[in-house]
Amino acid sequence: MKPVKIGLLGLGTVGGGVVAVLRRNAGEIARRVGRDITIHAAAARRLGRAKAKAKGLGLDSAIIAADAEAVIDDPECDIIVELIGGYEPARALVLRAIAGGKHVVTANKALIAKHGAEIFAAARDKGVMVSYEAAVGGGIPIIKALREGLAGNRIAWIAGIINGTGNFILSEMRDHGRDFAAALQEAQSLGYAEADPAFDIEGIDAAHKLTILAAIAFGVPLNFDACYTEGISRVSAVDIAYARELGYTVKHLGIARRADGGIETRVHPALVPQDKLLANVNGVMNAVLVMADAAGPTLHYGAGAGAEPTASAVVADIIDVARAAGRKTEDRVPLLGFRPEVFQAGRSSPPSILPMEAIETSYYLRMTVADRAGVLADIAAIFGRAGISIEAVIQKDPQNDPQKVPGRDPQARIIMLTHKVKEARMNAAIADIERLDSVFGAVTRIRVESLS
Repeated sequence: MKPVKIGLLGLGTVGGGVVAVLRRNAGEIARRVGRDITIHAAAARRLGRAKAKAKGLGLDSAIIAADAEAVIDDPECDIIVELIGGYEPARALVLRAIAGGKHVVTANKALIAKHGAEIFAAARDKGVMVSYEAAVGGGIPIIKALREGLAGNRIAWIAGIINGTGNFILSEMRDHGRDFAAALQEAQSLGYAEADPAFDIEGIDAAHKLTILAAIAFGVPLNFDACYTEGISRVSAVDIAYARELGYTVKHLGIARRADGGIETRVHPALVPQDKLLANVNGVMNAVLVMADAAGPTLHYGAGAGAEPTASAVVADIIDVARAAGRKTEDRVPLLGFRPEVFQAGRSSPPSILPMEAIETSYYLRMTVADRAGVLADIAAIFGRAGISIEAVIQKDPQNDPQKVPGRDPQARIIMLTHKVKEARMNAAIADIERLDSVFGAVTRIRVESLS
């Protein structure tokens, strides 16, 4: 039977992993698909390096060129595998492949989160598939789990540690008492963080992934711009220590939740109870906890990045496309799990994404105040007027603390946990507290997630 021929765009870390997995497991893959899968052509920006790498992988360097469009236009290529990353030229190349009637496999979460609607519409019009399992969670098959394995469930919420770099940094801060800068430097020295780590530490990478997960779980449009995004660069070792004292661990979570009036999509640091599964996901590992009505809670855990874990997902997508290529479009699994024609026909409408101000959660608050009578009463009065209930209060002496506010003595540090309240009300209360002359500097806030 004629082999399935791949056009590979990008021969970096993941591209090399894809070549290695396809070659090493060729016999097993052929048994699963019913025919061979071969790399017919490849394109790479750094041609000399790519050819040397191909030789080491046992791939014929003659099939590697610098012209990605030539690979896409090659009539022998059945599936285009896009591993370039970023928005452009990836978007233009994927659309060119679709226009040429080629199926596409991609690991590009930024591309799907930002331009997925355009790409999927083009794919539906041409009757081709776009598969993107590797875009979220590396080797964890979370997209297949949501789109297929849990298709009979009503999803209540998803909470995930979906960026290994951020999780490594927070684990280092907790386990070794490092401050943020030292933990980031360690992540960079080990190759877990880029020289410019903004996408990871500011939550952008996680927000791309959460946007995709929310669309599959709840049938909302892909809307990266609507996802609330907050990074971990302001999390301090002091807060991690206090969280542990209170029975919590600080994690950088992506949360998508069904709520009154719409769907929450948010990425931010959160205090997680130490006895919860996600609190014990450490280092560069990823995990996604899904709460479904029939299946209950399911935890999907594994390597969220790396050459072969990500290649595992890419190759699985190639196998899926090879198996389903001859089917009619209506017989395939919908690209985002929901039939778009249901919404287009007006039979129902997708839920909307809620603004952060409408979301309700609990809070950890830390503030440095004048150590005198009546200060706590003034703060409590502000919370009382805002209808915010306090769960716990701890007072600490910050006199030997490097974060002590200079020139303001005597000082005390107040740590509070609140019950659930809408973000808008907490915003207003914090603004009032920061206006008190007895409160020094900004109030530190970290949301609390019980994951129950």
